[in-house]
Amino acid sequence: MTVRVVVDSAAGLPAEIAEELDITVVPMHVMEDADGEGSTSGLTALELTACYARQLERGGDEGVVALHLTKTMSSTWSAAVTASGVFPGTVRVVDTDTAGMAIGAAAMAAATVAREGGTLEQCEEMAVNTLKRAETWLYLQQVEGLRKSGRLSTGTALSATLLATKPILRMHDGKFELAAKTRTQTKAFARLAELVLERADGEPVFAAVQHADAADAAEQFALMLEEVLPQHSQVLVEPMVDVLATHTGKGAIGLSVIFAEPA
Repeated sequence: MTVRVVVDSAAGLPAEIAEELDITVVPMHVMEDADGEGSTSGLTALELTACYARQLERGGDEGVVALHLTKTMSSTWSAAVTASGVFPGTVRVVDTDTAGMAIGAAAMAAATVAREGGTLEQCEEMAVNTLKRAETWLYLQQVEGLRKSGRLSTGTALSATLLATKPILRMHDGKFELAAKTRTQTKAFARLAELVLERADGEPVFAAVQHADAADAAEQFALMLEEVLPQHSQVLVEPMVDVLATHTGKGAIGLSVIFAEPA
């Protein structure tokens, strides 16, 4: 019997990794209206209560570590907190303050501890520690999708539009802020690599590149990272999941990096 780890699909966790580490991925809702516009909605407390109950049964009531999309971008976190109240002390909902593979990496780390026989507290602690060492950036072709969905403030969107045709945003405390001004994709990738190297300080990192219909660009960027990152670093390239790509628009590149030490 082991502690169970649960994420929603916004974590962007590759299916083969989720299967290998026995991580449960709960699909978030993606809809399309009559005009072909995409939208998303969070998971409900009822859905998550049912999920947590199943996982507690599977794990022999050892406990569940739940990692969900930041509460600033989805109602899922608050629904998870409500659902966890049904199982006092045995379901730990981590306040991730982030999105994408930063959450996925934290789930991977927690699940690895669980497989090694770790306690609920140890698994939760590993997830929290991983998130403290994580940074997430987003390179966009356009900001309108994020702005319209309310996931990017009007002020930040306006600044990005005025100052850069292709902005780099950084996720901080669950919100996006303008991190760099770029006008070409090549310069954007070079600047992202610089930001990672500055933060890495010579220590190996785990980097996940996620793309929205931009496979060639993502592979190009990943090769650049592999050439310049410290030895023993790992770079993963995956398509961006629909629940995120719906808001970023085509051509977006997300970069989540786990560093050796917290900032």
